[in-house]
Amino acid sequence: MFQEYLKINDKKIPQTSLGTAPFIGMPYFGHRSRLYQLDFYNNPENILKVIRKSYDMGVRAIQLIPEEPVVKALEMAQDEGLELDIWGTVRKENLMGDIELLSNLNASMMLLDEWVTDKSEMDFIAGALDFINDENIIAGLITALPKETTLKLLDSDIRDLFEVYMVPVNKLGYMMDYSTFLTPEREELADLLQKLDKVVMANKILAVGILNPQEALEFLKTLDYVDLVTLGVASEKEAEETFGLLFKG
Repeated sequence: MFQEYLKINDKKIPQTSLGTAPFIGMPYFGHRSRLYQLDFYNNPENILKVIRKSYDMGVRAIQLIPEEPVVKALEMAQDEGLELDIWGTVRKENLMGDIELLSNLNASMMLLDEWVTDKSEMDFIAGALDFINDENIIAGLITALPKETTLKLLDSDIRDLFEVYMVPVNKLGYMMDYSTFLTPEREELADLLQKLDKVVMANKILAVGILNPQEALEFLKTLDYVDLVTLGVASEKEAEETFGLLFKG
């Protein structure tokens, strides 16, 4: 499962990427954020170990948040001969710098982060997507509000400016804009995404570690609208377990 490739804009894209949020200790990991910062942020070698193990398990892409230690670890992996497709996050606070950096890294895809997608005016989003498209790179959007933002996009004029749409989705509805996420809500989201008609990338499938991989990935199997998936893991052991289950499925 998710071990094949998709063709997007004449580019061959792996279906699975390694997420990098744990490596920078994103705040939504709660108390683990500080531990991740200590383990990874000042130790690119530890990030490299997880990249290497994920690659050994069959992962051929990385969803890159372009923080310095993550970029350094990626470059170390490339020096070892690991060939990873780069899906870069473009952050609102460093928009042009991230686009330039990711272009220099030969990223195949750039996605505007949720602070752009969910909080900006459509004209600003359109302008940012134009910058990415001008680089001849696959453009995408990341949302933290899959219901609200998808409804907004359906009524917008920017639908032709991007190809990939990253949405949080998991069995619990955790970090999604649904108070519950049972059958009616799941069907509603599936319908919205079908109408938007974009390549859908799922993230937060593991509910930032609340769900065990077996349970989380069993749920992923039920989501026929998901084309790509990005999964963050915080150790070689987690990489082996999570990607082993994903590709076995």
